[in-house]
Amino acid sequence: MMEDRLKQQIRELLSERNAVLLAHNYMRDEVQEIADLTGDSLGLSIEAARTDADVIVFCGVHFMAESAAILSPGKKVLLPRLDAGCPMADMVTADKLVALKAEHPGVPVVTYVNSSAAVKAVSDICCTSANAVKVVNSLPDKEIIFVPDRNLGKFVAARSDKNFYYWDGYCPTHERLRPEAVQKLKSEHPDALFVCHPECNPAVVALADHACSTSGMYEWCRKSPAKKIIIGTEAGILYKLKQDNPDKEFILASPALVCPNMKLTSLEDIRDALLSMKPIVSVPEEIRVPAKQALDRMLAIPRD
Repeated sequence: MMEDRLKQQIRELLSERNAVLLAHNYMRDEVQEIADLTGDSLGLSIEAARTDADVIVFCGVHFMAESAAILSPGKKVLLPRLDAGCPMADMVTADKLVALKAEHPGVPVVTYVNSSAAVKAVSDICCTSANAVKVVNSLPDKEIIFVPDRNLGKFVAARSDKNFYYWDGYCPTHERLRPEAVQKLKSEHPDALFVCHPECNPAVVALADHACSTSGMYEWCRKSPAKKIIIGTEAGILYKLKQDNPDKEFILASPALVCPNMKLTSLEDIRDALLSMKPIVSVPEEIRVPAKQALDRMLAIPRD
């Protein structure tokens, strides 16, 4: 079968190049299947930095490959599809963030990792969807500039006593999930629980039995006694959920929960990247160093 030969060729090339293949949770099923590591964007970059691989092949979007380059300056980072971007990350620029900081002198900037390296470089501290509440509440300041996701910011604000200045960014894929669609599914499946990502609209999050990161969803769904769960995040997460929980039924909350950027990368793209050793994603040192400082401040916060 052609796909099997392609996968074998990729595995051989990975070995020849001493490369590690990373796949975000939202990638196509066949890409997740062949990956060395699957997971959340920053978690993958951290894991890749710990390997002895010379090359990181990141199946994700541009800011994720940048994060890998920030944490692994000695490794070559390949992004098989250079046109795989993130609309939310593109909604904020370093220049505009610097201008906002000037309007609120002394107020720290907490930046979601779904952002460019340049934006991270002018931020005080980064956060993930999993640790955003902890990061914000670890700061002594009473005011926060939260960038770029307004929905995640509002989720955190509901769990904090700080005053927030929100950047008006959002994930178009998660924003497409409407509360009416969730209510309809809940009425059709009264025995189902609903879990969603905090990037969803607050009206959707209000309907959730639980809201958490994609990695958090894997754990929550595994531990949940529910046999039927409605999933409010990008469709790619269903691949591993079904693998890990063959006795449970998972219902995607909306057919609109498909990120076109996350679905760009194919097996052919991965093979071609390994053959040509490009496209390469790199971060200039003057941006990489301060961006890494913002990430390091986050990683220094003790875990539970």
